[in-house]
Amino acid sequence: MYSIVDIETTGGKYNEEGITEIAIYKYDGHKIVDQFISLVNPEREIQPFVANLTGINSTMLRHAPKFYEVAKRIVEITEDSILVAHNAQFDYRILKTEFKRLGFQFERETLCTVELAKGLIPDQQSYSLGRLARSLGIPVSDRHRAAGDAQATVKLFQMLMDKDTQKSIIQESIRLEPKYQLEPRHIDIIEELPSDTGVYYIHKTDGEIIYIGKSKNIKKRINQHFTNPSPKSKKIQSLVAAVTYEKTGSELVALLKESEEVKKNKPIFNRALRRTIFTHALYSFNDENGYTNLLIDKADGRKNPVTTFSNRQSAKSFLFKTVEDYKLCQKLTGLYDTKSSCFNYSIQSCEGACIAKESPKEYNKRVSLLLEKNSYDNKNMVIIDKGRDIDERSAILIENGVFKGLGFFNLNYQINNSEILRSLITPMQNNRDTQHIIQNYMRKNKNLKILKF
Repeated sequence: MYSIVDIETTGGKYNEEGITEIAIYKYDGHKIVDQFISLVNPEREIQPFVANLTGINSTMLRHAPKFYEVAKRIVEITEDSILVAHNAQFDYRILKTEFKRLGFQFERETLCTVELAKGLIPDQQSYSLGRLARSLGIPVSDRHRAAGDAQATVKLFQMLMDKDTQKSIIQESIRLEPKYQLEPRHIDIIEELPSDTGVYYIHKTDGEIIYIGKSKNIKKRINQHFTNPSPKSKKIQSLVAAVTYEKTGSELVALLKESEEVKKNKPIFNRALRRTIFTHALYSFNDENGYTNLLIDKADGRKNPVTTFSNRQSAKSFLFKTVEDYKLCQKLTGLYDTKSSCFNYSIQSCEGACIAKESPKEYNKRVSLLLEKNSYDNKNMVIIDKGRDIDERSAILIENGVFKGLGFFNLNYQINNSEILRSLITPMQNNRDTQHIIQNYMRKNKNLKILKF
């Protein structure tokens, strides 16, 4: 649990500042579950430049509560949570100073979004909240007011959690979360989970991730883990202290995140996913007569496939349908072993490439359409898919045929600005598994929105 804070002050000498406004959003990693926003009477003068910057003046604060009147609420809303702020050192110092004046020792674990952003979103021109939000496409209303800046920090923090593929933020949170130190009841864990598409992480009490999975229904899948009698499931059941999750909306995003994060975190119960997830591939080659042939074979990392498959049967099913859709020759696709015409030629479903009746140029045109549709070699494109909310979409970026990463954007925000698009994207590894995942998903989802650039 996180308390995302922004504080406006009077300005002035170090440790003599007073709070003029405070906003706190209690954030569970997915949504805001509580909030506290209030002007505060600092009982001291506001520096003129601060009043000009924030728009908060002494007249506005005359009838506002004094700090001691809101102190109890601040303690309650930040209890058992990590304090998050943009430049956390400043906000935490101000809060500690105000509580010290009341004779109360205020202590919380803190996270600074400036420091996190420098590590997770490098090479930004500026890490001030305003400029960083602008470069990442985060809308900011009421800049230099506590509520507006705190809301922008919530959105920034969510983006930073998305980019934290090693899950160091959430693992540290679990170590500090007192409730996870108790022996967990599986039913309590399941009740906290959503029935949504996403990636889930099973943790031990020290926060270590022992299993990563993806599902279209996270709650149902975890219930299966907790009720499965297999030796592996029983070991997971005995070690689990917490289950965290990330909603993705898109199954493609879930598959890509699962593949990437298993490789990075190497959970002890994910051995199967550390291996390649496809066994067969579709290859193309030109024969001595100039016809483009297609061939299903075992996947070979030294060769460049058109697309890949999880098993031979799915590859053959795809090829049979392809022959029908593109009126290809069974002989030239390896589906009909003959020295003369293929069966489809006899029923007029093949134009006769098998017996050189159709010219290589005409036949290869149709094969090229198939290759173009099922391969993204040398292409620049963004695959647009479902987001985590109704007003959000996911974006999977491919440049020059290389998978670069993924991110999320609000429907009200245009992603045709390439610089902002790259800032939104969490960089991810391009490898044979990611190529297989993307190609397989594109094959099965014909109505995907794809932007080419």
